[in-house]
Amino acid sequence: MARSFNQVILMGNLTRDPELRATPTGQNVCSFSLALNRSYKGSDGNWQEVTDYVDCVAWGPLGERVSQYLQKGRPCLVNGRLQSRSWEQEGVKRSKVEVIASDVTFLGSPQGGQASEGDSSYEPKAQVEESAPAKKPAKKAAPVIEDIGDEPINLDDIPF
Repeated sequence: MARSFNQVILMGNLTRDPELRATPTGQNVCSFSLALNRSYKGSDGNWQEVTDYVDCVAWGPLGERVSQYLQKGRPCLVNGRLQSRSWEQEGVKRSKVEVIASDVTFLGSPQGGQASEGDSSYEPKAQVEESAPAKKPAKKAAPVIEDIGDEPINLDDIPF
């Protein structure tokens, strides 16, 4: 029998704040939902906008980070696998397909929306006291461009 392949990559916005819970064994699990927008051309020739909603689950430290840094409306990229589960609730059989996240990349800026150049920081929802002040990375010096005047460039002077 051939092996199967189950991989999902989704990019969308959180529809609600992530919900962090702990299993009876103490394992953390975070549930969140993504809104995925797509466009298609309808039979009448006009563009249609549709939003799909997908439930996602992140376990352990990944779930803790998702719960700490993401909130409703924030964009993210989720890499994971599809998993179906079924259960009985009040005598009715129910089933669900969800994404089990193996990696979540935070997108956009902490204030929401798209990230600007050089803005890759995320602030946690609740500030955690640090034992030592965080060091800011040194900014790179801007490259120096020399003014060579109006002289033409001699191609024999170029080393490559």
